Amino acid sequence: MNQYLLWFNCIMLAISNVGGPLILRLYFIHGGKRLWLASWLETAGWPILIIPLSFSYFLKHRRFKNGQDEKPSKFFLITSFLFMSSAFIGLLVGLDDYLYTYGVSLLPVSTSALIMSTHLAFTAGFALFLVKQKFTSYSVNAVILLTVGAILLGLHSNGDRPVHESNKDYYLGFLITIGASLLGGLLLPLVELMYKKSKHTITYSLVIEVQIVISVFATLFCTVGMLVNNDFKVIRREAKEFELGETKYYVVLVASSIIWQMCYLGTIGVIFCSTSLLAGVISAVILPVIEILAVIFYHESFKAEKGIALFLSLWGFVSYFYPELKASWKPKKQCLEPEGALAVVSQSN
Repeated sequence: MNQYLLWFNCIMLAISNVGGPLILRLYFIHGGKRLWLASWLETAGWPILIIPLSFSYFLKHRRFKNGQDEKPSKFFLITSFLFMSSAFIGLLVGLDDYLYTYGVSLLPVSTSALIMSTHLAFTAGFALFLVKQKFTSYSVNAVILLTVGAILLGLHSNGDRPVHESNKDYYLGFLITIGASLLGGLLLPLVELMYKKSKHTITYSLVIEVQIVISVFATLFCTVGMLVNNDFKVIRREAKEFELGETKYYVVLVASSIIWQMCYLGTIGVIFCSTSLLAGVISAVILPVIEILAVIFYHESFKAEKGIALFLSLWGFVSYFYPELKASWKPKKQCLEPEGALAVVSQSN
């Protein structure tokens, strides 16, 4: 069941990581200008998590009623430690959402996606110090290749600068996106550390509760920014001026909030089933898909430096997963228990 749950969250994380950046860029290129609103949408869809959480509560009550459980479970599983930790992480998520949104507003989605792939290096570094993540030569090689690819992109990035955008704004977007990548790399090991420090048994129902708390506080953080920036007052006017039409404007907002919530739930689900490093790798694995779709739908340039950076990224991904593939090729009687990215770790460790 844990492996099925792992694959489910991996798929959900991959799909949302493709759709999230593309729909966010769609908002900006067709007239959207509210940074705090776009950041707010990345966690404002948390109420949809009540549906799977309610279903989980129903199943637990049914098991108790049928005598399968000796005592009824608490209605809310989250402890005070997990609540406070989730609230703190939620505020950091809100800041990270704003930095990421700011970067996407200034950069082509293909460029911002390549830059954000560096968060795997930051995740690896923080995971090493915070949760004592074990590394192999393959995972170290993957991190180095991804980092080199991002540096190469940064040295030759001016060639895809959007029309009518100054060099100052372009490089500002580049630096801000690096900052978002660094903070995002910190958040994943923090969630894993929170799980490890908790004295409570971590279940998937509890994971959903944790994600709700994180999203609520991230949304509150961005709500303050919207109030200061008067975003709520101009939403109706911006909808009327949106190039795709007023109806599609609201469709973009709703779709963005739903798909980003899928992304966050998939992320903490992968961390629950495996490790924060795997969550970082999954986020980077779909990079080629984002690159291709950005060229197809937004007609973004794809020059030599992007191709080299993408090649290094793909090389890094293959290097990371090579131990798992090598183990799967061996006869079953010779295979040892996998120790790589897809091994489901016990939450009691």
